[in-house]
Amino acid sequence: MTSVNGDFGLSMDELRVVARYVAETAQVVLPVFEDANPGDTRPRAAIDAAWEFINGAPRTKLQRTTSMDAHRAAKETATETARLAAQAAGDAASAAYLHPIAKAHQVGHILRAAANAARIAEIGAGEDPLAGSRAIEEARERATPALIDILQRYPLAPSGKSRAAQLMTALDTSLRGSPQAGTEGTRKGPG
Repeated sequence: MTSVNGDFGLSMDELRVVARYVAETAQVVLPVFEDANPGDTRPRAAIDAAWEFINGAPRTKLQRTTSMDAHRAAKETATETARLAAQAAGDAASAAYLHPIAKAHQVGHILRAAANAARIAEIGAGEDPLAGSRAIEEARERATPALIDILQRYPLAPSGKSRAAQLMTALDTSLRGSPQAGTEGTRKGPG
């Protein structure tokens, strides 16, 4: 239900749906960060905190703190791919605190990790945009109807100049145009 000021409700179960989608993606690209930054455990801690919330623990300061730490790690790393991977991990933990306000930048908290993973795939394939397109398609297929319902409460993703922002826009457009996207995303935790 949307109120006059554009705000709406988000249940803890819905926040867990978003956090699961983001954490699944962040977990896949985490090795990119860890290979470039051995010994820096901040992004892994953020993903672990996200999984605690996803698996039923209350959201706590742990998710906020580990999210901020992972985003700091993203700023401190030397490569674009490691930065994107750490940012995805930070987004996984912060998904527990997605704001129920109708602002376009909130869409980034839902879709940026998948866009970052697509950008990492492009870079890994020698800047091949087809690798990014395949990753976006996989992210679309992983999106559950519940995730799409949540996404549709927000305005369209903000446009941006970076390739990751363009990939996020492509994913957003694809999900909104395909309300019956995949039904995957039922994992119970890391592994």
